[in-house]
Amino acid sequence: MKNYALILVHVATASVLLAVACSNPVKSKLQGKWTSKDGKTKLQISAKHLTMDANAAISENYFMRGDTIYTSYLGTEPYTKFVVQKLGDNDLTLVDPDSTSMEFSR
Repeated sequence: MKNYALILVHVATASVLLAVACSNPVKSKLQGKWTSKDGKTKLQISAKHLTMDANAAISENYFMRGDTIYTSYLGTEPYTKFVVQKLGDNDLTLVDPDSTSMEFSR
């Protein structure tokens, strides 16, 4: 009986740790509508799609690994990489593939 209780405690602890490790708070903080500091570029990020211009009819699928956003049109390769340099509640700084820093705000 002691072994079952010990196993149950370990499984419960492991499931809590796994749930915390697999959650991605950066992605949920990243979602929303962003506007560049100069007002020329609109960025809209949803749970699965990223649109760089608000008037663009084509949105790109994306996924995140660490602090890098990988975008692709309909899942085709090659992926376009954007590095999240700074992420706050109301400000975002991205570095595009040309190493140009883009600053956005909500």
